[in-house]
Amino acid sequence: MTPKEETRQKLILTTAHRDFDKKLNAYAFFKTNNHETGEDLVQDTFIKTWNYLLKGGKIDLMKSFLYHVLNNLIVDEYRKRKSTSLELLLEKGFEPSDQDSNRLLDILDGKKALLLIQRLSLTYQKVMRMKYVQDLSLEEMSLVTGKSKNSLAVQIHRGLEKLKLLYI
Repeated sequence: MTPKEETRQKLILTTAHRDFDKKLNAYAFFKTNNHETGEDLVQDTFIKTWNYLLKGGKIDLMKSFLYHVLNNLIVDEYRKRKSTSLELLLEKGFEPSDQDSNRLLDILDGKKALLLIQRLSLTYQKVMRMKYVQDLSLEEMSLVTGKSKNSLAVQIHRGLEKLKLLYI
């Protein structure tokens, strides 16, 4: 590229920057919801356009070319893996808790207890499943089995005692 052509290309890009910079920044902010990111993307747009012009590329409509390049950069920005620091999350109000880990431990203990119920005799298995898996009341269990509520309560108590021995 001759110095005269380079000067002409600089003039074209300078004019484009003056004419479209504010609108491109507004568009980038609208798409990214971040002023700094939007400004960076617009600057990258002009850098890519300048590199294209230096390589001898021809641009028919500068405005549409700039928006096309900016859209591609915005898509690339969306596709980037977003990593958020803990400090940023704490500033926004996120507070980590160990409730999730406690819940996970409860779930795992429950699964272990269900496996241990299978080791009990059939009578205890049946009442333990009705009480703790199906969450039936003593009255409902009595209707299903035909046994008295008192005998079911005793079976549940004895089944729990046997489960405790197996659990340890």
